[in-house]
Amino acid sequence: MREIGVRNDGFGAGKSGLKNVKAVYWNFGAPQLYEHALRKGEAMVNADGALCADTGVFTGRSPKDKFTVRDAVTDKKVWWDGNQSITPGQFAALHADFLDHAEGMTLSAQDLYGGADPNFRIKTRVFTELAWHSLFIRTLLRRPETSELASFVPELTVIDLPSFRADPKRHGVRSENVVALDLARGIILIGGSRYAGEMKKSIFTTLNYLLPDKGVLPMHCSANVGAGGDSAIFFGLSGTGKTTLSADPSRTLIGDDEHGWSKDGIFNFEGGCYAKCIKLSQDAEPEIHAASKRFGAVLENVVHAESTRVPDFDDGSKTENTRSAYPLEFIPNASLTGCAGQPKNLVMLAADAFGVLPPIAKLTPAQAMYHFLSGYTAKVAGTERGLGDEPQPEFSTCFGSPFLPREPSVYGNMLRGLIAKHNVDCWLVNTGWTGGKYGTGRRMPLKVTRALVGAALDGSLRDVQCRTDRYFGFAVPTSVPGVEPHILNPIKTWADKAEFDKTARALVGMFRKNFARFENDVDAEVRAAAPEVGIAAE
Repeated sequence: MREIGVRNDGFGAGKSGLKNVKAVYWNFGAPQLYEHALRKGEAMVNADGALCADTGVFTGRSPKDKFTVRDAVTDKKVWWDGNQSITPGQFAALHADFLDHAEGMTLSAQDLYGGADPNFRIKTRVFTELAWHSLFIRTLLRRPETSELASFVPELTVIDLPSFRADPKRHGVRSENVVALDLARGIILIGGSRYAGEMKKSIFTTLNYLLPDKGVLPMHCSANVGAGGDSAIFFGLSGTGKTTLSADPSRTLIGDDEHGWSKDGIFNFEGGCYAKCIKLSQDAEPEIHAASKRFGAVLENVVHAESTRVPDFDDGSKTENTRSAYPLEFIPNASLTGCAGQPKNLVMLAADAFGVLPPIAKLTPAQAMYHFLSGYTAKVAGTERGLGDEPQPEFSTCFGSPFLPREPSVYGNMLRGLIAKHNVDCWLVNTGWTGGKYGTGRRMPLKVTRALVGAALDGSLRDVQCRTDRYFGFAVPTSVPGVEPHILNPIKTWADKAEFDKTARALVGMFRKNFARFENDVDAEVRAAAPEVGIAAE
């Protein structure tokens, strides 16, 4: 096979089992990958210079098609209640068929790091069928210096072939679409989907498996750091504002999605950002908007005007999950190292479409563990098929259950220990609705959320007067400069107080029902942090 580009000559594609491949293009940058993607008809260039691709049938991850090899190593370590298994024999057949399918193809390869901290990063090699996928993963992971490539030997290998179709009977999977992880051997196979995020999240899953044994807590979160070195962590599911709130022009961005917390502080797993860009605007999110409108950005499923190729970020006709991937350096105040010291603040974000949670609340360490294991947000009616007229709660433990190969209590206990050790202030922030549930109330104003988060991070809220929330038991500030006092107490924003009480009680019940599965894995203090109506007077 032809192998072109900077690489380790002694550890080429053949070492990964690839054979009779037409060519492999190694470690190409954006200009070359643009050329290949355009020549092959995979993507187009828009008016701003971004590379734009459609992902076809799959416009998001397909967690039901993700499988992990269950072998002597993983049998006792993986959380099988939350992960689907295949046998070593089924994976071996799948792997062999992937290698056969790649014969005659022209592939792109990237040698990258998963993790900014040299002590904990994993050397990752990614082979892709699509050139734009190669640019995507080059953007999202950490890029080695050119001098490091000649001796690069991977610890993890990803083979991404969207044209491959799995055979459920032969491979033990659910459909033709497949994401399969052999954690013991360090191999990830992705087939059937053009959605590039499958690569990123599979590598994240692998780090979630490996890092706890090294004393590092892997986290689905964004992070930034202030001028005084005061770093902050933002947990939250998709659409809750992780990327938006961490891209603060007054603070340095560490990263927008995946980080580790070690004895030395926090570090980004990635070298880029993967932002939701539905309704993206220059006024609301200037840094992300600017980063998405330049050469080197990769846009997924964004609608463009046919004649001008100007992106229409308001158009969700293809999917609400439109995405923009761009290098961290596209954000003016991004950290070049991807590392920071121990966090001073931890923020958990929930887009509460029931309109019940206050815009900010202070959490005790036990409450923080409770809400971390709960991982609450709410899906808005109408954005997904089958949701009906009412909002639906979404509880994703540790704010990332699809990416947790281990028992949630492993991550929860690590978080609680780190919070206590480093005296971290913890906050719950509602970026969802106020004045009523979705359809009646309004979305929490971004300027209010920014003001409250800013006050939390600069220490202004540390000693303010608080009330104890009647439903959830956490401390809620009664006044914050620049924020209307009534918005801090959700019931005061509802016209129908009885309906608020009914809705709040229902949400408390949803929390308690969800947490029942964790009650045997946590101590009495965490169990006591559960919401309970009437726990204290307003």
